[in-house]
Amino acid sequence: MQDYQKLNQVTIKDKIPLQLIGEVIYKLKEAKYFNKLDLIWGYNNMWIKEGDKWKATFLTNKGLFEPQVMYFGLCNSLGIFQWIMNSIFQELLHEGILANYMDDFVIPAKDMKELKERTI
Repeated sequence: MQDYQKLNQVTIKDKIPLQLIGEVIYKLKEAKYFNKLDLIWGYNNMWIKEGDKWKATFLTNKGLFEPQVMYFGLCNSLGIFQWIMNSIFQELLHEGILANYMDDFVIPAKDMKELKERTI
């Protein structure tokens, strides 16, 4: 386990607000059927920007290790992940076809026919 407290202290924090869970649930109020997708390892697939990898470097018994992807301990990883998901799925989120919170996605529908249309 790496301790990124000192790195997080000097990191400029992103101003990306996370949605309130109540807002996400409100979007689902009329739905009776759902499909769910959980991107369990989503955060660990967020590449660290080229030129910034040295900042997260740590020492192991085999030498220095320079991570290629973000870890949970880095202060901006959650906000950046949410921003990217919102950017990728912007149209679907706006139309109400998809709802998400962090790495959890829900496709809501009023009936089975609508759910099948949205998931195919």
